[in-house]
Amino acid sequence: MAPDNSLDTCVTNNKTPDLAVLVVDLQADFTQAHQGSMAVEGSDLDYLDQVSKAVRSLRELGLKVFATQDCHPKGHISFATTHPGRDHYTEIELKDGRKQILWPDHCVEGHPGSQVLLAPEHTDHLMPKGRHPAYDSYSGFKDDGGSETGLARVLLKQGVKKLLTFGIASDYCVKATVLDGLEEGFEMIVVQELCRGVAPDTTSQAWQEMEKSGAELWSTLDLKKVRALL
Repeated sequence: MAPDNSLDTCVTNNKTPDLAVLVVDLQADFTQAHQGSMAVEGSDLDYLDQVSKAVRSLRELGLKVFATQDCHPKGHISFATTHPGRDHYTEIELKDGRKQILWPDHCVEGHPGSQVLLAPEHTDHLMPKGRHPAYDSYSGFKDDGGSETGLARVLLKQGVKKLLTFGIASDYCVKATVLDGLEEGFEMIVVQELCRGVAPDTTSQAWQEMEKSGAELWSTLDLKKVRALL
């Protein structure tokens, strides 16, 4: 039997849900729909519409929506252009011994590519990440140097204990955010159909790693299951 995704049953109590939505890096530079510099496969207009409808449905159930925003200064350590002679999508060793994958310039502060593709009225809090020029930040909770973004504090202040998570990219920023969320003590649920990954093999590995670490994987968004958590 197909999941009951109707909205016939609404939240009727006045209790603030401890479940919230976390949308990871749904930004122009990561989508084919906006011809982004790091567009991932399957991130077309249909995908954006699917996410938008899901967010609206979840808000109708009373859930707050939080979103991360990759946001880098020019000359960021992760940009291949910062390392002359180095190619995109290669890994280098930095002077301090850290490994760094080099990416095309993306999500530069103030540029259209950094735009979050969620309607402002559907987003309760936007959390930027990646602003430190010397550290990458796949995770929405902290960067590679260990500096916290403040997301955990914001969520805890709102009484959030469980996060329904999806976005881009499954094998990088979604994975890192989910793993750090688990470390912070949040229950993490990942909706796979609302995620898009960089590559099939690393995405498959990411699902396994997230599940092994304690995340709950949902293949599709089932609003009946969501209501049961409220």
